Amino acid sequence: MPQPDEIGTVVVTGGASGLGRAVAAAVREAGGTPVVLDRDKPADDVDHELVDLADGRAAEAAVGRAAEGHGGLSAVVTAAAMDVPAPFGELPAETWERIVMVNLLGTAAVVRAALPHLERSRGRVVTVGSTLSFRVFPDATAYCASKFGVLGFTRALAIETAGRVGVTLLVPGGMRTAFFDEREDNYKPGPDAMLNDPAHVAAAVLFALSQPPGVELREMVITPAVEPSWP
Repeated sequence: MPQPDEIGTVVVTGGASGLGRAVAAAVREAGGTPVVLDRDKPADDVDHELVDLADGRAAEAAVGRAAEGHGGLSAVVTAAAMDVPAPFGELPAETWERIVMVNLLGTAAVVRAALPHLERSRGRVVTVGSTLSFRVFPDATAYCASKFGVLGFTRALAIETAGRVGVTLLVPGGMRTAFFDEREDNYKPGPDAMLNDPAHVAAAVLFALSQPPGVELREMVITPAVEPSWP
């Protein structure tokens, strides 16, 4: 288990719920300091910035405040994500674009703002892709586009910052979170679906964050044993 001084201050997007909340809890349990960026206030007593991650400039400013308030940053975990499944021609353009803005452009904005601080601390970035970063399903054009984008962004960033900032792509399968709650029934996992506990996925994130400088864990796929979207 990593020591407290190895974790430091970690910005976690989407940290008010789901995987982000589990990551924030794991960071705090390991002795680090999570700073949550989310539109909603976290239920847990953690430092946070209320921000709409679809607004890139607001996201960048929130990262700046987090770094200033904590004397720098050790890591960023971009767990915020959204989806509204629907046929492409039926999904309102504003909704389609918002999915891409939160999932892809929000990820890039947060990492952009954090990068100078992470270069100083030789810190780490963990982006959260998806099994749909590698394959496609119908009625998921925006989500697939955004998560394919996260894959390309992360791989390019890893090469660009090699030796200065550690970069890991996390590829989670289905998890027991509220991600599916507002979907129509035909877009929800079935009653017998095997879904991972987000705390188990967060443990993998912590493993990536605890790697020593010079050791890179480039990509991690964490899925339930029976995962229909992988490989």
